[in-house]
Amino acid sequence: MGNLFHIIFYQPILNLVVWLYNVIPGDSLALAIIGLTIIIRLILWPLSNKSIKAQKSLQDLQPKINDLKAKYKDSKDQMGKALISLYKENKVNPFSSCLPLLIQLPFLWAVFRVFRDGIENNLAQVYSFIQVPEAINSIWLGMDLTKPSIYLAILAGLAQFFQARMLATKKPKIKNKGAKDENMAAIMSQQMTYFMPAITVFIGLTLPGGLTLYWFVLTLLTILQQVIIFRSSSKKEIEIVD
Repeated sequence: MGNLFHIIFYQPILNLVVWLYNVIPGDSLALAIIGLTIIIRLILWPLSNKSIKAQKSLQDLQPKINDLKAKYKDSKDQMGKALISLYKENKVNPFSSCLPLLIQLPFLWAVFRVFRDGIENNLAQVYSFIQVPEAINSIWLGMDLTKPSIYLAILAGLAQFFQARMLATKKPKIKNKGAKDENMAAIMSQQMTYFMPAITVFIGLTLPGGLTLYWFVLTLLTILQQVIIFRSSSKKEIEIVD
């Protein structure tokens, strides 16, 4: 299995980085990483579309889900049936946002391995039809992308926070005293909006700057994709109303 992963994911991504380094002017590893991120994002664009739409649909349904939880708080069976009915009525699959994310994990792991192992240490694995550069320039804006960068870690965390805020929906104040679970869920959701970016910064401080740059650019592209999807959805809603 490990050898299969190496052949299908690791080697192609390593070779793609080297090829991009050769063809993009400037002899810059950073530009090669940005190019790699764009290519991978374009490949996974359809899957990401499904994931983002599913996440947004679940967020939009959250007030109704909370109402059902409050209404059937004493009966889990009835609550489960009501939730299934709500999902079917709105054509939402609560698990549809997970599969696309899981499919993306091998790509992320392969990119991590490439930068963890060091590109210059694995130039022997470059395909014969790709030119092997004499040296890899890993310096970008005064940062060495083979080493952790606090600046890139912070930028990745900020981008992660902005992306999460885009997906978040405002929840109405809960006046029902018995709906403590709903209050707790709202609080946990808000905390996760801040917790995940903080984790991103913390992990980014331990990773090679090249990988953190990849994560930062990937998040920016995700934000762009969310903007496109949300605007498209808004236009459709306006057309329906008209």
